[in-house]
Amino acid sequence: MITGTTLRLFHLPFSFMLPQRVASERGYFDAEGLDVELVERDRASIDWKYIPAEKNLTTDYDVDLYPICKWESLKRTWDKGDGKVVAKGTFADQPYSVFVREDSAIETPTDLAGVPVGVNRRTGQEYTAIRALEAHVDPGDVELSHCGMPTDRLRALRDGEVEAVTLLEPQSTLAEHLGFRSVMTFENHMGIVGGGAVDDDVLEKFMRGYARAVADINADPEAYRGAYLDMLEAEDSAGVAPDLFTDVDMEELRADLTVPTYAVPELADGEELDGHLDWMKRRQLIDGEAEIDAIVAPSR
Repeated sequence: MITGTTLRLFHLPFSFMLPQRVASERGYFDAEGLDVELVERDRASIDWKYIPAEKNLTTDYDVDLYPICKWESLKRTWDKGDGKVVAKGTFADQPYSVFVREDSAIETPTDLAGVPVGVNRRTGQEYTAIRALEAHVDPGDVELSHCGMPTDRLRALRDGEVEAVTLLEPQSTLAEHLGFRSVMTFENHMGIVGGGAVDDDVLEKFMRGYARAVADINADPEAYRGAYLDMLEAEDSAGVAPDLFTDVDMEELRADLTVPTYAVPELADGEELDGHLDWMKRRQLIDGEAEIDAIVAPSR
């Protein structure tokens, strides 16, 4: 937990969390008086999800702040008491894409009715996908299939295990290089959860450091293309479906990657998040007794 000005910050090695690493490496958190320690898990040891389902981050891992899907932030804080939601947002102009094989009969989002779409379950990603699909098909026709991490989903699509999968960058560009095509896009909504020791002062310092990193990336996005390639090469070196990369020209892929415009997370709005909680209750995705005041940190 926070000792003095030390902040244990859980880090997800995904493209939408790039500012968090930049702020840490460039000393922007240090400049705010926060001694930040990034808590990460080894990709090679993970076959399902980075955020462990069986343990609490704020207690078992002594984490002070962690990012997670917005809807999963509601469920995790209620079900496990693993902190309270302190911030939320899209974090980056970087949508999910639903990809299909080139020869697929699926052409539009409405064609996904009754089609199992590959996601990584118990990460919160499924809630984002359900919400997006419901805008195009009847809720009863939304079907999801657990296929694991992004590269695992690409392999499942290639091997015909599923007809469609959800992906973010840089795996979206990899999918295009592998000949798959996108039939739908939707926003990636995130939340930030804080433990009991994260007060207003700590959160404000975190946000200021994060904002400086966002400004850096947005001012010179080309300087961060390499960071995106590193994410893919980390998957390759971890031995996750390495044959996916066999015929891919990584330099050509790097040239095609687009670094998005990033945004600073917003403070959590209990009223807005209560609407999402109501949706989860209607879909029986969370305990019907869940209360927003027990989930979201008090107004700051």
